[in-house]
Amino acid sequence: MKKNVGNTDRFVRVMFGIILLILFMSGAIENNLVQWIVLGVSMILIITAFATFCPLYALVGKSTCEVKRKK
Repeated sequence: MKKNVGNTDRFVRVMFGIILLILFMSGAIENNLVQWIVLGVSMILIITAFATFCPLYALVGKSTCEVKRKK
């Protein structure tokens, strides 16, 4: 797996993932189906942030990694 998630993208994914996880755990969402969808999205965001790889980005050929320049 080639890295395709940059540092800024990782930070945003973790923050949104944590916010969604808090929403799930607090019971702020009434509908059970929506609760499980929110939990799933939260886990996907957090896992892809720590893995620095997003399968959807790979599928469309996108990368948010910073380009390292050779000296």
